[in-house]
Amino acid sequence: MPALIPTALTARVVWLGAQPDPVENLVIRSVPLTEMPLGFAGYAGEIHAGLTRRSCSRVLKQHPRDTEIRNVRQLAVVSAEEMAEVAAAMGLQAMDYAWVGASLVVEGIPDFTHIPPSSRLQGPDGVTLVVDMENLPCQEPAVTIERALPGLGKGFKRAAAGKRGVTAWVEREGVLRLGDVLSLHIPDQRDWMHPDAARKGG
Repeated sequence: MPALIPTALTARVVWLGAQPDPVENLVIRSVPLTEMPLGFAGYAGEIHAGLTRRSCSRVLKQHPRDTEIRNVRQLAVVSAEEMAEVAAAMGLQAMDYAWVGASLVVEGIPDFTHIPPSSRLQGPDGVTLVVDMENLPCQEPAVTIERALPGLGKGFKRAAAGKRGVTAWVEREGVLRLGDVLSLHIPDQRDWMHPDAARKGG
């Protein structure tokens, strides 16, 4: 029995980028790409690539800081539509995707940040990304935007809440290119019935 449902929804790749260097003084320095070869460790040379990574503040309730864990944050995927909404809320003409450390910007899937965890985005050559979970807004984009446009960066975290996209990792190797159309596959399971009880326990 198949575990994933192919949907009729697709997403077109409108931007690709990589961070070759670590964040310095909270400023993101991403470079745009026209294509992105992906191995099982992600995009070679990118700061977030690797089969494993050191645990960070996002998972301190599960692992002590700097514990070596599986890397499910190889890529940051955002929606062009949601980034446009974030830019408008901040009073920006448009969002420079390099400011938010995006690996991949797509358009065409509504409410993209909340597609189910473990969904797949599959490219024309079969390259497949597994969605881990929502990527929560952080301080680095705010500082990066503030450096570029003084007075505007401080509004990023609030404006980007629920619209920051998702983190993902490579399930099947291949190449992503600008203009590629990705198909969305979602888990074949009903929604969990007890999210409120879990949040109270956290």
